[in-house]
Formats: sequence, C-alpha cells, structure tokens
Amino acid sequence: MVLAGLVAYGVQAWVVKPYQVPSASMEPTLTVGEHILVDRIGMHFGAPALGQIYVFHPPFDTASCAEPARSAPFTGGGGGGAGAGAGACDRVGSGPSKLTFVKRVVGLPGDHLRIINGAVLRNGHREPYGDAAGCAGLSVCNFPGTIVVPSGDYYVMGDNRADSEDSRFWGPVPRAWLIGRVFFAYWPLGRFGTI
Repeated sequence: MVLAGLVAYGVQAWVVKPYQVPSASMEPTLTVGEHILVDRIGMHFGAPALGQIYVFHPPFDTASCAEPARSAPFTGGGGGGAGAGAGACDRVGSGPSKLTFVKRVVGLPGDHLRIINGAVLRNGHREPYGDAAGCAGLSVCNFPGTIVVPSGDYYVMGDNRADSEDSRFWGPVPRAWLIGRVFFAYWPLGRFGTI
C-alpha cells in the first residue's frame, strides 16, 4: 500500500496530474467541472508554446496589477479596465499563490501585445485563439496600449474573454509558476479526448 501510494504521488508530482476546471473562464474550450489531465514532465524538455493551455499558480494578489497605474481590478463582465489608451498589466506579481488557474498562452517572452475587443494583437497580428464574441464595448476587453512580455514570462488569458480573470489584470506568469500543459479531458465522457 505504501509503495502504491508513493508511485501514485510520484506520477502526479512529476508526470501527469488531474485537475478539475473551476470556472467558466475557458469556455467553450473547457467547461466548469470538467476533469482534465496535465502533462508535468514536458515542462522539463521544452518551453511553452503559443496557444497551449496551462495550469499554473497565479500571483498572491489577483485583484490588481503589481503596477497600480496599469489597470483597474478585474470585476467581471463590464467593469474594470484601465481606460482609453491604457495597456494591460505587464508586471509580475510579488509571488505565486497556492491557487491553481487554467488559461491559454497568448504571449511569449518578448512579444508585443495589445488587446482590442477581447482579441490579442501579438506583434501586430491577431491571434486565433479565444472567444471574444461577448466583448463588444466592454472595458475588460480593451487594453489598446502596447505592452512587452518580460523575458522568462508568459501571458495567459481565458478563452471566455468577457469573463476571465487573467494576465490582463494581474500580469504575466513566470515559467517557474507553470505546473503543466493541459492535454486531455476525461470527464464527463461527452468531453473525453485530447485538447
């Protein structure tokens, strides 16, 4: 029993770990309560790629940017935002929390990003990920000022752009805070398959 427990712990700590999606921020790609598997071992053999979905630790303070002038706190739906011309948050928080979030990588180290109507303009090109359909006119979806993703950090956003607490509001995620890449959904059975 002890050996089996140690093997199970080792698998979850270094190879594959299950998680449950806690919110609607990744809809329609991932749904609330969906059970997913995260590849942890791949973190040691390559860098995160654009468009991949990761589980990670957000900063301690997800209520606002580490640089207060950058953006107002996330309030969901139509609130928040930093006003006309402002850029999204570009500063890493003071440290990782014990919480786990799941989001999509939309910006790599060195990328120049702007967010218009929920769509990410990465180095001048519109990224193809995410559902910005509900973003028309919402301040949480518009950060037209250009920011640069710091070296070693990744910019993450939920696919449900109108209802996602993400890097726009509390900044990039250092690689050390990434837990692993989401690669499979196993429950409910109707969602069974690779991601």
